[in-house]
Amino acid sequence: MKKVKKVPQRKCISCQDRDSKKELMRIVKNKDGEIFVDKTMKANGRGAYICKSEECIKKAIKSKALNKAFKMEIPDEVYDSILSELDSDDK
Repeated sequence: MKKVKKVPQRKCISCQDRDSKKELMRIVKNKDGEIFVDKTMKANGRGAYICKSEECIKKAIKSKALNKAFKMEIPDEVYDSILSELDSDDK
Protein backbone atom coordinates (compact mmCIF):
# COMPACT_ATOMS: atom_id res chain seq x y z
CA MET A 1 0.00 0.00 0.00
CA LYS A 2 1.35 3.38 -1.02
CA LYS A 3 1.37 6.07 1.63
CA VAL A 4 -0.51 9.19 0.56
CA LYS A 5 1.51 12.32 1.23
CA LYS A 6 -0.47 15.03 2.98
CA VAL A 7 -0.60 18.33 1.09
CA PRO A 8 0.07 21.26 3.44
CA GLN A 9 -2.94 23.57 3.56
CA ARG A 10 -2.81 27.29 4.31
CA LYS A 11 -5.50 29.92 4.73
CA CYS A 12 -5.62 33.08 2.62
CA ILE A 13 -5.45 36.15 4.88
CA SER A 14 -7.89 37.93 2.57
CA CYS A 15 -10.73 35.56 1.64
CA GLN A 16 -10.11 32.97 4.39
CA ASP A 17 -10.25 30.09 1.87
CA ARG A 18 -7.96 27.14 2.47
CA ASP A 19 -5.75 25.93 -0.35
CA SER A 20 -2.56 23.98 -0.84
CA LYS A 21 0.61 25.90 0.01
CA LYS A 22 1.78 25.78 -3.62
CA GLU A 23 -1.33 27.60 -4.87
CA LEU A 24 -0.85 30.57 -2.54
CA MET A 25 1.66 33.43 -2.48
CA ARG A 26 3.77 33.68 0.70
CA ILE A 27 4.57 37.05 2.16
CA VAL A 28 7.23 37.15 4.88
CA LYS A 29 8.18 39.58 7.62
CA ASN A 30 11.72 38.79 8.74
CA LYS A 31 13.30 39.68 12.08
CA ASP A 32 14.56 42.98 10.65
CA GLY A 33 10.98 43.98 9.91
CA GLU A 34 11.38 43.70 6.14
CA ILE A 35 8.31 42.48 4.29
CA PHE A 36 8.64 40.78 0.93
CA VAL A 37 7.15 38.11 -1.35
CA ASP A 38 8.89 34.81 -0.65
CA LYS A 39 9.32 33.04 -3.97
CA THR A 40 11.28 30.16 -2.44
CA MET A 41 8.60 29.52 0.22
CA LYS A 42 11.47 28.84 2.64
CA ALA A 43 12.55 32.27 3.90
CA ASN A 44 12.87 32.71 7.65
CA GLY A 45 10.31 34.84 9.40
CA ARG A 46 6.60 35.15 9.93
CA GLY A 47 4.69 34.08 6.85
CA ALA A 48 1.25 35.04 5.63
CA TYR A 49 -0.44 33.45 2.65
CA ILE A 50 -2.66 35.08 0.06
CA CYS A 51 -4.41 33.83 -3.08
CA LYS A 52 -2.68 34.62 -6.36
CA SER A 53 -5.65 36.69 -7.52
CA GLU A 54 -5.78 40.44 -7.97
CA GLU A 55 -9.21 40.38 -6.32
CA CYS A 56 -7.84 38.85 -3.10
CA ILE A 57 -4.84 41.17 -2.98
CA LYS A 58 -7.04 44.25 -3.46
CA LYS A 59 -9.35 42.99 -0.72
CA ALA A 60 -6.32 42.49 1.56
CA ILE A 61 -5.21 46.07 0.85
CA LYS A 62 -8.66 47.42 1.65
CA SER A 63 -9.07 45.39 4.85
CA LYS A 64 -5.41 45.88 5.85
CA ALA A 65 -5.10 42.10 6.25
CA LEU A 66 -1.29 42.20 6.29
CA ASN A 67 -1.32 44.79 9.06
CA LYS A 68 -3.32 42.31 11.15
CA ALA A 69 -1.20 39.30 10.16
CA PHE A 70 2.09 41.00 11.04
CA LYS A 71 0.69 43.21 13.85
CA MET A 72 2.26 46.35 12.39
CA GLU A 73 1.63 49.18 9.96
CA ILE A 74 2.35 48.04 6.39
CA PRO A 75 3.60 50.68 3.91
CA ASP A 76 1.73 50.96 0.59
CA GLU A 77 4.93 50.06 -1.30
CA VAL A 78 4.68 46.54 0.12
CA TYR A 79 1.18 46.10 -1.30
CA ASP A 80 2.37 47.60 -4.61
CA SER A 81 5.23 45.11 -4.80
CA ILE A 82 2.80 42.23 -4.12
CA LEU A 83 0.55 43.40 -6.96
CA SER A 84 3.50 43.78 -9.34
CA GLU A 85 4.72 40.31 -8.30
CA LEU A 86 1.32 38.92 -9.25
CA ASP A 87 1.49 40.64 -12.65
CA SER A 88 4.95 39.20 -13.34
CA ASP A 89 3.72 35.70 -12.40
CA ASP A 90 0.89 35.89 -14.92
CA LYS A 91 3.23 36.51 -17.86
